[in-house]
Amino acid sequence: MDVLRPTLVSIGGRVYRKNLIQEQPYQHEEEEEDFCTGPGDCADEPCDAFVVEETERGFQCRAEVPSPLYKYIIGKKGETKKRIETETRTSISIPKPGVEGEIVITGQHRSGVISARTRIDVLLDSFRKKQPFTHFLSFALNQPAIQEKFLQFKEEVLEKCSKDHGVSSSLFQNPAKLHLTLGTLVLLNEQEIQKARDLLQRCKEDFVDHIAGGEPLTVEVAGVEYMNDDPAMTDVLYAKVHMKDGSDKLQVIADQLVERFVASGLMLKEWDRVKLHATVMNTLFRKDPSAEEQSTTMAGKSSFKERESFNAQNILKLFENFYFGEVRLDTVRLSQRFSSDASGYYATSGQLTF
Repeated sequence: MDVLRPTLVSIGGRVYRKNLIQEQPYQHEEEEEDFCTGPGDCADEPCDAFVVEETERGFQCRAEVPSPLYKYIIGKKGETKKRIETETRTSISIPKPGVEGEIVITGQHRSGVISARTRIDVLLDSFRKKQPFTHFLSFALNQPAIQEKFLQFKEEVLEKCSKDHGVSSSLFQNPAKLHLTLGTLVLLNEQEIQKARDLLQRCKEDFVDHIAGGEPLTVEVAGVEYMNDDPAMTDVLYAKVHMKDGSDKLQVIADQLVERFVASGLMLKEWDRVKLHATVMNTLFRKDPSAEEQSTTMAGKSSFKERESFNAQNILKLFENFYFGEVRLDTVRLSQRFSSDASGYYATSGQLTF
């Protein structure tokens, strides 16, 4: 990193510069990152991003932090915690591992407490982005008629294209899990899951019911397309989805949902618009049938390096307009990764019905 052009991180409307500390990794993390506030340092001015209380002994600030992230505040042999405490002249109290609770920062000076809290927020924001996603917003496409057509597609592809490089039955999606992914989330405790549930309900009241007009969205699943640049080296083949009436209601609902979740801090922004697609073949399934779609900007990049691509040229030519069927969508689900319910679909942690 060029020290004259440090990486800038924007959190809560403030901009911070990031300094990379070269030291022994903590557990399995790559490098421990440390942060210093840049111009407009929160420690030098009142900060409205969090509450600092005055006590008999000075000042204190409480922060709700999921227990899986405690280790990043503590650091290897407690070094990160000690460094923040020393440099900000504060004391940081952290619950026991696995116990959900609040982190409490105390100090004699308000500026020190604010500085410690700011450093912890920036640190956790960085490490949260490295966590594999735990949940995702989805529309289920596993209705019986769609599953039947999908199995017909699978049978015909294997019959006509099985000699093409990399094509095998292990690439195909589980028909019970056919879905549209709107966006992925990292929810690390029950409080964060409840926050996502509550936000879904607010989205329903604020705009989903109005856009949908009180009716399910009738969509058609038809045609196939590939994700990467070379159809001869394909990793993901997906079915295309569009509104039957030609409107953009589904796209608008998807985009606005993601926009709200990104604004809340529960989701990372990846694209300007949601790419509406239903994965039907994925090279990740070759080694792990329970694998999910991986985000190219989130954890799991190592999986891509080990993928064996397949030649989809003939599949695209023969099944370019394959019709999977029509389906009525009326529920956005907060789906749990690596799970199944009684129907075989992903277990639902919350939902929005319109």
